[in-house]
Amino acid sequence: MKPAAFRYHRPQTLEAALALLAQHGDSARPIAGGQSLVPMMNLRMAQPAELIDLASIEAMRGVHVSPDGLEIGAMVRHHEIEGSELIRAECPLLSQVAGTIGHYAIRQRGTLGGSLAHADPAAQWPLLATTLQAQMVATGSAGQRVIEGGSFFQSLMTTALQPDELLTAARFPVLEAGEGWSYQGFCRRSGDFAIVAVAVTLTLEAGRVKRLRLGVGGATPVPVRLDSLAHQQVGQLADAAWAHALGVHARAQVPVTEDPRIPAVFRQELIETLVTRAIEESLQRACAPVGVPTRDVPAGGLQ
Repeated sequence: MKPAAFRYHRPQTLEAALALLAQHGDSARPIAGGQSLVPMMNLRMAQPAELIDLASIEAMRGVHVSPDGLEIGAMVRHHEIEGSELIRAECPLLSQVAGTIGHYAIRQRGTLGGSLAHADPAAQWPLLATTLQAQMVATGSAGQRVIEGGSFFQSLMTTALQPDELLTAARFPVLEAGEGWSYQGFCRRSGDFAIVAVAVTLTLEAGRVKRLRLGVGGATPVPVRLDSLAHQQVGQLADAAWAHALGVHARAQVPVTEDPRIPAVFRQELIETLVTRAIEESLQRACAPVGVPTRDVPAGGLQ
């Protein structure tokens, strides 16, 4: 199918884009990379009368480190995150995850902000934003506001953005020296959305857990951050037996969504396996001497 008729706008500034949103209201739809919206338009699942292309807005691009963390513009493309030396140095988890998104063509066009605003629970960026408690920078007619990652994703493909707002940037924390990290995902075919995905960061002190961040995506309407379970691990001896036990506990704590195509028990088993593997890989990185490379799981994790 082809999309319904629409008028195309390509504003050159953020102010012009916001003015178009205010002018056209609910009939307008912003488009970033178009990797999700265009297929929906072709299937007529989305039929905006006004399409506002954000590709020319330089204010929504760029990457820099600020006192609030690593700030990435909403229009930065996946392949740019994957290849950025600054991002790899400050938060290598983001670079690894960017390389698991879709296929080469999708990474060349898709954007961080487009994925976050689309809020697919199986997508990589919503999981990372939730796990790392990223800050979303939203700009609208009333000015700029910051939305915490845990509050940004409200339900299936629904965010806290107001109709007159655009997501202009996301701020991720910089990882500490020696902090381990891992992303693990299971999908039927390379490039598919994950049936279950897991993100972890781990900091150790004298071989015991100092801080753990643990998130699970794909199994619920929005990604979940297992804060209570993570806090209970502080002070625990970090070894292989602990990693396996944590996988078992995580399986029990995620309220898996029932799906007629994918049995809940299958997703629960995946949670246990992927959490265990993510913890093991994070542990390996956290224990590695500085400058010594660690073994990486192939991009995309399990397939």
